[in-house]
Amino acid sequence: MESAAKIKEILQAASMEKLPEFIAEYENDPRSGVQKLVSSAKKKIDALEKERQRIENLKKYEKEYAQYTYICGIDEVGRGPLAGPVVAGAVILPKDCDILYINDSKQLSEKKREELYDVITKEAVAWAVGYASPERIDEINILQATYEAMREAVGKLDPVTIPGIEGRQVPIIKGDAKSISIGAASIVAKVTRDRLMEQYADVFPEYDFASNKGYGSAAHIAALKEYGPTPIHRHSFIKNFGF
Repeated sequence: MESAAKIKEILQAASMEKLPEFIAEYENDPRSGVQKLVSSAKKKIDALEKERQRIENLKKYEKEYAQYTYICGIDEVGRGPLAGPVVAGAVILPKDCDILYINDSKQLSEKKREELYDVITKEAVAWAVGYASPERIDEINILQATYEAMREAVGKLDPVTIPGIEGRQVPIIKGDAKSISIGAASIVAKVTRDRLMEQYADVFPEYDFASNKGYGSAAHIAALKEYGPTPIHRHSFIKNFGF
């Protein structure tokens, strides 16, 4: 008879597809330790099924507008920071998309966002990002700059050739948590902007941009007061600090 330790190793090495076989083989083993392992396998399967159902629910809008050839999710990241650009992501997913764990990027760990970024950019029909610089934000305000970044992102998509985004637009409040396409766009935008701010951290190490991503953390504000603004600070955002 296999030891419980050996069976645990088998479970740890088993893929999700192999879990039903694992359960069938060991569910009648009377040892309590083995039963705990079987229970753990069942919980993994239940969790996967719940995630699949959640993703299926996220396709509500994609199914509602399935008659359209392309459905593009658009989302922005970085409207609130004191420094850095606002970044918009635009993603067209395949109609049979089954990527799991897509969600509002803020609800995901950095590691999971990075993993999903690789999967999304590999499997998407098309994807792109657009930017609005701190100077542009100061010039035309953050809302208009956000729209500009969105138009740039959509304009870069290969299947989309309509100038000015004349296709049908459906605004969805908190859409990154309600639409799989918008959720994917939020992840692409978030990872892109975070990587950019980490590069800025090498140029301006005093401001801890790698950690705060340009948002107004206490350390960021203290550095701003001590060293003054950098070229990537939004002057319209830091005027309350005397700049």
